[in-house]
Amino acid sequence: MFFRHVNRYAAIAAAILSCAIGADAAADPLRDKARSLFGSARAATQQEIDDPKARLGQALFFDSRLSSTGQMACATCHYAEAWGADSRRASVTARGTTTRQSQTVFHAQDANGLHWLADLASGADHAREAITGGMGFEKREQIVARMKELGYEKPFRAAWPGAGEAVTVDRYAEALEVYQRTLRTRSPFDAWLDGDDRAMTKKQVRGLRKFIDTGCVNCHVGPLVGGTMKQRFGLVERYPTDTGRPELDIGLMQNTGSERDRDVYRVPPLRNIARTPPYFHDGSVADLRKATEIMARVQLGRQLDDVTIGELVAFMESLTGPIPRNFHPPKGIPFVSPAAARAAR
Repeated sequence: MFFRHVNRYAAIAAAILSCAIGADAAADPLRDKARSLFGSARAATQQEIDDPKARLGQALFFDSRLSSTGQMACATCHYAEAWGADSRRASVTARGTTTRQSQTVFHAQDANGLHWLADLASGADHAREAITGGMGFEKREQIVARMKELGYEKPFRAAWPGAGEAVTVDRYAEALEVYQRTLRTRSPFDAWLDGDDRAMTKKQVRGLRKFIDTGCVNCHVGPLVGGTMKQRFGLVERYPTDTGRPELDIGLMQNTGSERDRDVYRVPPLRNIARTPPYFHDGSVADLRKATEIMARVQLGRQLDDVTIGELVAFMESLTGPIPRNFHPPKGIPFVSPAAARAAR
């Protein structure tokens, strides 16, 4: 009888504790708000990574022979040491130095448009454009001949069995997009959104609250914490005064010719932002604290104190995930990253 009562009381206590925990979890307004504003990201599955098109795209992404000079690859401007971005102020391609800083390819395929102007709809569009752009060929068909010379016929046929002409520009572009769609990372922020209170520090959680309350979410929203819209850089103040770079870029206006599009760019996603300096389209600021202070002032008209800036940066650090396990050259594919090339000098 005694043990029956003990068990009954234990069951009642467990039920009360369960209700208390459930009520506490349900009453977490910050997490609920964050879920509604952002939503968590997922890593690629092994099945997605093993897709023959993704495997082919991985080789194409890192193969420096697939350029007019034989020394450039997609990965030349997007390498592991920079978390899929370029640590230089401006990237250097087969056609020379570009005018903008290259953002990370991690999660890029999930954004609403690629590049700083969001002027390309997909990774396949970007790959086609890059053949006669950064890769330096005069005609797109030239890369087809190069791939055949290098023995790519077999992996193309594995990716498209039964195809008549396996190696084509469009299939080259599709393979690169399929591969880049696997370049996703899970971060501590995602684990916290899923209910793991230990995934983020108290400072990072305070930073999340400040990120929302300060107004950063007016533009940096969605699963990528940005990448969903275009916005003028310098809504309240002119940005060149703060970044120290002369105004050399007119933004979306270069495409539209409209004055209303001057200094308009795609709002950059902030996932992995703590590992992808320098910042802004011109690569003018190397420090994330400085970039955060500038953004608050020129976009929101806010002068933030050091504590708030530190908390915001801490939150952004919680958006860092591990480098995707398939972000490396496949065996036999020649590639030397800019960081490795500098170290060898």
